[in-house]
Amino acid sequence: MTEYWRIRLGREGAHAQACLSGGFVGLDYRVHIDLTGRFGADWRQFNAGHLDLWLERNPGKSRVAAGLACGALWSLGQGMAEDDVLLAPDGNGRFHLGKVTGGYTYAEGEVLPHRRQVQWETESFEKDHFSEDLWRSLRGPQSLVSISKHAGEIAPLAGGSGPVLSVDDDTVEDPSAFALEAHLEDFLVANWSKTALASEYDLYVEDGEVIGQQFPTDTGPMDLLAVSKDGSTLLVVELKRGRASDVVVGQIQRYMGFVKAELATEDQQVRGAIIALEDSKRLRRALEVAPAIDFYRYRVHFELEKGAVTQA
Repeated sequence: MTEYWRIRLGREGAHAQACLSGGFVGLDYRVHIDLTGRFGADWRQFNAGHLDLWLERNPGKSRVAAGLACGALWSLGQGMAEDDVLLAPDGNGRFHLGKVTGGYTYAEGEVLPHRRQVQWETESFEKDHFSEDLWRSLRGPQSLVSISKHAGEIAPLAGGSGPVLSVDDDTVEDPSAFALEAHLEDFLVANWSKTALASEYDLYVEDGEVIGQQFPTDTGPMDLLAVSKDGSTLLVVELKRGRASDVVVGQIQRYMGFVKAELATEDQQVRGAIIALEDSKRLRRALEVAPAIDFYRYRVHFELEKGAVTQA
């Protein structure tokens, strides 16, 4: 079964031209050793065996960053299969589509030394070719993430089809709320300091870049990941996006389980926060037995200001 991935070719596409002309994609993460034969079938085992190595070679970094890096290396080397499809930004506002054609190789001393061979398509795509939901998955800062849930939208791109602008998710009950909350996520990131959560939590940042947005997990990307100012609590933030209450509560609990098992240290607790335009009886009932999850409502305020008409 074909899987779909978004990969960054260096920071801000710095190595995009080398990858496109050389027919490969790659990762670095300052792990300059050949990983051939070290991946194993399970990414958890790979992470457990390489987290300390990564932290040793990247002093001062967090275990969250280490988990992201090791998970991405495993996905590139083992999780990705031949004939899988990649979308890669080039740093100039365009995305390039390619198909994986070879196994893992290590190019010692070269840029992005952990590599896979790729056959690139000649056509590239701009943001307007993607639905809002796919664009959310594409724009995150992580180096390599799965976007297979958007397979129905990505697969036709190689055949030259136009943009797909529908909500492809049968759990969405209110498409208008879904569209609004897609923009709300960006607004929250840009205006985090003005939210009620900011007094206690900061969005997860590494090297000045927010890595806590669309944070990858083994059950899909969580909307936002934050950490308390004293470092004692990791917070999973999920926007309801018009989905059924049972679905969003179950989803955030799965994300919290991932964070607890894979990211939190022994002395850290994990909490959740659901943000929605409106609550409901079903949501309130579900949260009554989920004391580690808080609920927040947001308000949308529009203001019209009459302006004078100027004459040409």
